Amino acid sequence: MDLIFELGVTSDIDELELLYNNLNDYLLMHTNYPGWIKDIYPTRKNATEGISSKTLFVIRSEGKIAGSIILNHQPEEAYDDADWLVETTYDNIYVIRTFVIHPNFMGKGIGNALLNYSIEFAKNSGIKTIRLDVYEKNIPAIKLYEKNGFIYTGTVDLGLGNYGLKWFRLYEKII
Repeated sequence: MDLIFELGVTSDIDELELLYNNLNDYLLMHTNYPGWIKDIYPTRKNATEGISSKTLFVIRSEGKIAGSIILNHQPEEAYDDADWLVETTYDNIYVIRTFVIHPNFMGKGIGNALLNYSIEFAKNSGIKTIRLDVYEKNIPAIKLYEKNGFIYTGTVDLGLGNYGLKWFRLYEKII
């Protein structure tokens, strides 16, 4: 499969919104491991903000966006209470957000490819570590992160209990 990685651009917003909606529809009909809710997360606003801040990357296959990831320097507030492996400022850290795979491309290695791209991009950018949070019941994502060398560092409450999402596992990958 031929994969193209690139920074998302404004003309991608409509396709990303459709990807988010298709993914949330898929999750509604299958096991919703991440606990995402259509029109709550992820949404067009996430794509727009990621593109305007130049932190959203897409992976294309067959001319379509197969997946997307946001790499920024903005931790959740609960990250302040975590025991991280690396002590440094967030200028030296990427936080993974809005990591999505289109349902038509699931099981085809897109998640691994996006993570590998993110790790290489971090290395080339002089980043010291990558951090992320994942809903505790999102077993497929947890397995993917652990397989790619991310280390579990603790569990936090991100304040999403009103959506049924109480505990999130924190992971870190030293670059």
